[in-house]
Amino acid sequence: GLLARGHAVQLIRVRQGANDSPQSRDALETLALPGFRIPGYPQLQSGWPAHKTLLTQWRQNRPDLIHIVTEGPLGYSALSAARRLGIPVSTSFHTNFHNYSRHYHLGWLATPITAYLRHFHNQGAQTLVPTQELAEHLQSMGFLRTQILGRGIDTRLFSPQHRDMTLRQQWGVAPDALVALYVGRLAAEKNLELAIAAFQAIQRMQPHARLVLVGDGPLTPRLRARYPEFVYCGMRQGHDLATHYASADLFLFPSLTETFGNVTLEALASGLAVAAFDYAAAHTHVEPGCSGLLAPYGDAQAFITAATTLAQDLSALRQMGKTARQAMRQLDSEYLYDRLETLFLSASRGKTSSSGATTAQASVEEGGQEGF
Repeated sequence: GLLARGHAVQLIRVRQGANDSPQSRDALETLALPGFRIPGYPQLQSGWPAHKTLLTQWRQNRPDLIHIVTEGPLGYSALSAARRLGIPVSTSFHTNFHNYSRHYHLGWLATPITAYLRHFHNQGAQTLVPTQELAEHLQSMGFLRTQILGRGIDTRLFSPQHRDMTLRQQWGVAPDALVALYVGRLAAEKNLELAIAAFQAIQRMQPHARLVLVGDGPLTPRLRARYPEFVYCGMRQGHDLATHYASADLFLFPSLTETFGNVTLEALASGLAVAAFDYAAAHTHVEPGCSGLLAPYGDAQAFITAATTLAQDLSALRQMGKTARQAMRQLDSEYLYDRLETLFLSASRGKTSSSGATTAQASVEEGGQEGF
């Protein structure tokens, strides 16, 4: 990425436990700062304010650009420190926090959260978003200087070649049975009950089908108690995660709160047909009837119909998976990093435009902690 292009990078993130001692190397310096677990959502962390620490860091070693990917206390400290020092700032919009509030009985906070996010991002030279759809939505809410920076995928890591029959046996799946997969947080905002309803409709047609859930979150205990017949794999990363994708047959993604949804690309690259709503990554990358089926946004019955239609014919489903895999080969990471570099250089020189701009793509990993 940026290191290969000769840039020095300082990564500032939340410390992950007492034994987290990041090692800096070559042109990459990593600084881990204290954080706290979010109440009611222990899988996620937020960083404490660190204004003085960041001022000291950047006075000693002044960066050309500060890119912020979190709007929490640590991110706001970075924004305020950068403004005080006169350092250009770029931001990324990764999470629809204003939409999450209604899933936690805090819908009344949606308006003030939106106002805060708008205030935060409008102080930067640019806000990077993954799709034209999201850029237009944010612009309609008063967000300025959005730039489209789509996503790429590591097709060597996420590949059908990692399909593992031994893993399928561990799931209790017959060789010719269908495995429906969900990957993501097990949380209210992910609309998991719809994925379960879709799977139950599939199971009425195919009694030996299994639902595999990869991820963790606040709903895990409740789901395990209510649906003990499902396969719960917890958090998975790297090659292990890629093997779980490739060992399934159909990807169910019922979320209605995504800014993009990287998991959709990971599933497609792994050779899985996708059932999802027609927005975000699925709108851009799923070709209906060729690599999956899409339901109109928010239409629960149409989502269930899409899932059951895909599950009816396993041979057709696997052919769709092959088509999906071929389409993902076109998302070349080198081009994406070239475009990311161009956007960063423009922001550092104060040459960003005032409205939506050229489409670009880059690979960005979503994580369970706040950092920038």
